[in-house]
Amino acid sequence: MIVVIGEILFDIIGDRKRIGGAPFNFAFHLRQIGHSVRLITRVGDDPNGREILDILRAHHFDVDDIQIDKAHPTGVVNVVLDHQGVPQFDILSDAAYDHLDLTSKPHIEDRAPQMVYFGTLVQRTAAGFDQVQRFLAQAGPAAICFCDLNLRPPHVQDHVVAASLRHADILKLNTDELAFIKAQWDGPEPIAELMAWVMQTFKVNTLALTRGDRGSCVVHAGQVVEIPLAATEGVVDTVGAGDAYAAVLAAGMLRGLPLQRTVAMAAAFAARICTIPGAIPSDPHFYDALR
Repeated sequence: MIVVIGEILFDIIGDRKRIGGAPFNFAFHLRQIGHSVRLITRVGDDPNGREILDILRAHHFDVDDIQIDKAHPTGVVNVVLDHQGVPQFDILSDAAYDHLDLTSKPHIEDRAPQMVYFGTLVQRTAAGFDQVQRFLAQAGPAAICFCDLNLRPPHVQDHVVAASLRHADILKLNTDELAFIKAQWDGPEPIAELMAWVMQTFKVNTLALTRGDRGSCVVHAGQVVEIPLAATEGVVDTVGAGDAYAAVLAAGMLRGLPLQRTVAMAAAFAARICTIPGAIPSDPHFYDALR
């Protein structure tokens, strides 16, 4: 079982509204691939929240894991795409997921998870940070902690990043996030040395670096796998590409697949996500090659 904690929300892209949030995208992909997933999140008692619950039910998520907040609205992100389809995010503050309550842990008590996924946005408040850090500390030694940083300025705080890195067994980040770590903690150059330094300093077992049009690189157990950007026609936008990459990477690691194959599959799937609008395919056959 994979436990995913964090935000669920609606992305507003022009006149379109699409369900999103990195934790939801990650959880959705893994469920479609065939993994058992518990998504622990919080929505408002409002039309957006009810619509999200309907979507989750339609895709067979356990909505008992979804908390309903009477006082705060469901999360919303206004997304603006540049000429290359790269998104910029304006994230609603004080959303329902900022008040996620992780003190009750039936998902942990009933069955120890193989993996716990988390990011930094849900930790942008003091209460959220405390909740997530306590949850991770109590997840159990067998649980693999998968951290996808997903830094979203201005919702970035040094202590949140540092604590998240220290919990990460698997760390996925992009070049901007790696540059942030280098600047904040005076890491070395070049990139290969910086990646090794991050892994040693924060005791990370696996580091996955996505590099945009330069592909991706994963370091694990002394292996270094570099995959160039997959040639893809008909790119619509890059919304959710990193989440797709993270999900397939997690699936491959949990299944014990060879690292080269896992990284190649993750890169190829992320490239395919860029050919559809938004982060989530509507066609379940989109996942056939991964099942």
